[in-house]
Amino acid sequence: MLPSSTVPFEENFKPAMRTAVPEKLLKVIDDIDTQGNASLTRLTVLKKWFERPGRLHVFGLWVARQAAGRKGKTHPDGAGALLDEARALLGSVATRESLFQQIDRETAQSLHHRARMFQNEFQKQQYGPVRIIHCWPLLLVEEGLALHAGLHRQPSSGYKLAADWAQHFDTRHGNGLNGPSRAKLQKLRRFMLSVEALEDER
Repeated sequence: MLPSSTVPFEENFKPAMRTAVPEKLLKVIDDIDTQGNASLTRLTVLKKWFERPGRLHVFGLWVARQAAGRKGKTHPDGAGALLDEARALLGSVATRESLFQQIDRETAQSLHHRARMFQNEFQKQQYGPVRIIHCWPLLLVEEGLALHAGLHRQPSSGYKLAADWAQHFDTRHGNGLNGPSRAKLQKLRRFMLSVEALEDER
């Protein structure tokens, strides 16, 4: 049994070994520092990391908790209530115990469905219908719960969620990895190393 702790897991672990994929995020961070921006496609390296069983499940829950835990912003009517429900279900602080937390599958699927139905508006554009998103944190909760509940099982789904979570729009560079993305990538790297360390212990 793992020893208990209430310290957020990002600050509580010293991984036994580093793997190539988390280290590649350092190069992306360096490019943000030197060039101001990096393409979202740089995160495709994460697909290899997500091939290991269980990691998509853990990552989905982690991102959903990150997105739901941000308070203080005004959200469209109804979105705030769904985010409150997600916070109550997931908690707002990632701890050692919560990293491999099991959420009831039916509860996760129900919240996922309601979050998706809340933003189920599409607009016809030249290349096909485009989904209209009014509350980005709620979309991240939806996508995270889909991974956690096993509704999406492909490593590419993990990459897509990571890109959706880390991206930032900048008037100079457009939509990519820039500005606040740097801190998110550092946090993502710590998360990945922490998961690897716990996998070794388990």
